[in-house]
Amino acid sequence: MGTPSLAVWKFTSCDGCQLTLLDCEDELLALAGAVRIARFTEASSTVIQGPYDVSLVEGSVTTPEELTRIQRVREQSKILVTIGACATAGGIQALREFSDIAEYQSLVYASPQHVETLATSTPISAHVPVDYELRGCPIDRRQLLEVLTAFLAGRKPNLPDTSVCTECKRRGLTCVMVADGIPCLGPVTHTGCGALCPAHNRGCFGCFGPMNQPNITALVDQLRACGLDERAIDRAFRTFNATAPEFRR
Repeated sequence: MGTPSLAVWKFTSCDGCQLTLLDCEDELLALAGAVRIARFTEASSTVIQGPYDVSLVEGSVTTPEELTRIQRVREQSKILVTIGACATAGGIQALREFSDIAEYQSLVYASPQHVETLATSTPISAHVPVDYELRGCPIDRRQLLEVLTAFLAGRKPNLPDTSVCTECKRRGLTCVMVADGIPCLGPVTHTGCGALCPAHNRGCFGCFGPMNQPNITALVDQLRACGLDERAIDRAFRTFNATAPEFRR
């Protein structure tokens, strides 16, 4: 068996999750020695043709061209991992689905008739099978390294699906919602960030998307108790993962 190949793909996104891979620094050097980075435009202009053992896909599907391209990526990839809120839930750009995309185009572009875009921003899993999802805006470098090292070791990655609240408990943090009445999406948000915002006395913004079977109803009641009205509650959920089914409701 030869050296496994890794490809990194960009769809509609800001490149922040790809930068997380570059930010791995020392770990990236070790990784580069264990895999052949065949395609990673953010880091190199070198492109080696597939098939690829692992593909990391950043970004959502928002154009007709991307609808076709994601099919080709899936065909060339033994394992496909989506990285970031855009790839796993449509991202911030999915807010278009709550408004009129034609109006946005007319206001932003001088010649909107030349812009090819879809009325939706959909996750990669809406179009092709996905093997693993890494949440966040951006993703957490520890989870990314866990997936890649697990692949090299021939095991399944350890990607827990609990709430941010469990991370707060592990860190010994005081609950900002209970102690200070700060609105927080931590009870329904997927773990992985290390409870970054609560550690700085801020409520969780939900950038890792919904955990498995979140109790949204109970949290909404608590957000009302914290002083949020219905419009503010809608805005709290309509950020990084606005069209994730659990948050969209």
